[in-house]
Amino acid sequence: MSRKTLDADVADFVHAVGLLVRRVRAAAAAHELSWTEAAVMGRLDRDGPATTADLARAESVKPQSMGATIAALEEMGLVGRKPHPTDGRQMNIVLTAKGADVRKSAKDAKTTWLAQALAQLDEQERQTLLAAGAIIKRLVEK
Repeated sequence: MSRKTLDADVADFVHAVGLLVRRVRAAAAAHELSWTEAAVMGRLDRDGPATTADLARAESVKPQSMGATIAALEEMGLVGRKPHPTDGRQMNIVLTAKGADVRKSAKDAKTTWLAQALAQLDEQERQTLLAAGAIIKRLVEK
């Protein structure tokens, strides 16, 4: 395979993955969260309470930027603050019940759209795509 062909194939692949990601996100667009807001809520859902500094490090953003994200989520009632269990100077950010409901609703919308899209493929295409998903996961976890 020539370098030019590989470059074109990589560009096509990146474009296709980008389209898929945008389409899946659009399925949950009614929730109108930014990518960072959704990522923070996902992290809180998976990992539990965290300080603003912990969230900033995990998402590779400045603490001031994370503070603005947390403030927006707090204003919407999706996250709250509670005292840190071991350091009285800090506050943990926690997902509220409303935040958990919004997260579940968005996740359900994405899953429903993707399941319907996969149902339109034939069995061989579905198996190929699911196998590719496992390979992509392996690539990004390295």
